[in-house]
Parts: sequence; C-alpha cells; structure tokens
Amino acid sequence: MVIKSSSIKLTGLMQALEVGLYCLGVSLIFWKGNDIFGPVDIFLGPAMVLVLFSVSVLICGLLVFYRPYKLFFEGKKKEAVDLVLYTTVGLFAFFLAILISAVGFY
Repeated sequence: MVIKSSSIKLTGLMQALEVGLYCLGVSLIFWKGNDIFGPVDIFLGPAMVLVLFSVSVLICGLLVFYRPYKLFFEGKKKEAVDLVLYTTVGLFAFFLAILISAVGFY
C-alpha cells in the first residue's frame, strides 16, 4: 500500500500545527505564570521548569516522530523520511509566522 504524497504533506502540516499549538500553550504558561501561580521564590520553581522542559521534549518527540516510526517499521521508509521533512518545513513556516508577528508588534 502506497501512501499518497498529499496525505503525507497534510499529515506533516498537521503534526507541525500540533507542535506549534503545544508550544504556544507552554509559552502562555511562561508568559502568565506569575499571574496564574503567583511568584515562586523557592527551589521548586526552577525544578518545575526543568520537568516541564523534559515533558515538552517527550511530547514534541512523540508528535513529530511517532507516525514516521510506525511507517518506517512497516517498510515505508521513504514516506517516513518525507513525513519528518514535511513536518520540519511546517514547523519552520510556523516559526517564521510567529517571528513576523512578533516583529509586527514592535
């Protein structure tokens, strides 16, 4: 069974969107963390940030690499590589959109 190229492109874009939305959510926590949780003046503040970073790496890794992993071990190596590349392109496009938005605010 061959996966259509447009399906791979759409899946890559959707994975990039998922990671982008997750990053925006985590950014909201960083931006409004003091308002939400109050100031943290103890050791647990930095520890929480490191744990959040570790969980974020795990979540983003799963969002980006789980489907290509399954494709790769189903023998669809080209589709797996293409999916990672399309996801990367989508993430870079979201990065540029956020960068342009941020520049527009100043």
